[in-house]
Amino acid sequence: MTTPDLLFTSPPVEIPVSESPTQAYNPTDLLNYRRIVLLTEGNTSVPSAKTAIGLLRFRQQDVIAVLDSTSPRVPVGQILGHGADIPIIPQLDEAETPDALFIGISPNGGRLPKEMRNHIRRAIDLGIDIVSGLHDFLVDDEEFASAAERTGVRLIDVRRNVHRTTARQVAFRPGCVRVHTVGHDCSVGKMFSSLEIELGLISRGYDAKFVATGQTGIMIAGNGLPIDCVVSDFVNGAAEKLVLDNDKHDILIIEGQGSIVHPAFSGVTTGLLHGCAPDGLIMCYEAGRKTVKTMDHVAIQPLNKLVRLYEEMASVRHPCKVIGVAMNGRHLTSEQAETEKRKVSDELSLPVCDVYRDGPEVLVDAVAKLSAELRA
Repeated sequence: MTTPDLLFTSPPVEIPVSESPTQAYNPTDLLNYRRIVLLTEGNTSVPSAKTAIGLLRFRQQDVIAVLDSTSPRVPVGQILGHGADIPIIPQLDEAETPDALFIGISPNGGRLPKEMRNHIRRAIDLGIDIVSGLHDFLVDDEEFASAAERTGVRLIDVRRNVHRTTARQVAFRPGCVRVHTVGHDCSVGKMFSSLEIELGLISRGYDAKFVATGQTGIMIAGNGLPIDCVVSDFVNGAAEKLVLDNDKHDILIIEGQGSIVHPAFSGVTTGLLHGCAPDGLIMCYEAGRKTVKTMDHVAIQPLNKLVRLYEEMASVRHPCKVIGVAMNGRHLTSEQAETEKRKVSDELSLPVCDVYRDGPEVLVDAVAKLSAELRA
């Protein structure tokens, strides 16, 4: 099981939020919550509860319950595959002394489902802080904000930021190796792979740091920057600053977002790619996925084409190459997964592993090899 001592090894990146004293916070405050209830009302499923799944895997020791009045009352591990015997409860009042309610979903567009409002209002009335990664900011909701002011509850919107600096193509610290996870689509395992690779490197004695660029990663690591909520002109600069704030580490594993060819999200992907100027890329993909997420009329691009595109686009700023492939084989049997890995490895001449099934060691080897090459 992942432990906080392994994951949270560096100072936070500043994320300015609300001016209100009941809502302002430093990112590391997120790590002080040790009795978290995850709100997934009506969405306790894969992949709807993406944020909850991330927290259940990487901060399970801090989660006491999952809140969903529509779900069967079974251990959450039976439904989400993570969390083991953590209970699903229908009402917040059934949780024993929670200190925070984390919204555990990542819906398209980042809107707050109306069925969650009563649970959030109840948490505020009980004096429980709320942490949200949605684009609908809690602090901008008049009902929630006024209730929070009365009770002294903090409304924490991890996507809220005021980054307003363009990239300057600065030189990062020599000796800081930057590895960036990229994908053929959204929601294919970039964050999961990044965290597992970080842990694998740390277990071998490397000074490695996971750098979060999305709301779930920030909730897990307690630091990072919500890159998809930065004004477009400043995305590259935000990514550049994120690296500068962390480049004292020998290896950075920088979480990717979206896809360079996604019709909706390619801008964020490209800005992040140029801003963090990676030395190496890990290509993440889901085996068997044929069309772009939320766009069934858009076909997924071939992996060999995407490898070329990512390398060319990244190398516009800094020499870069794809060093390995993280396969998401959740829809494959073990035998099918082995066949798929061999096929893709032969096609791309790259190491391939199913991080969830096999662990990250193949990709940890690839990062260690790149680090040695760059230090030679």
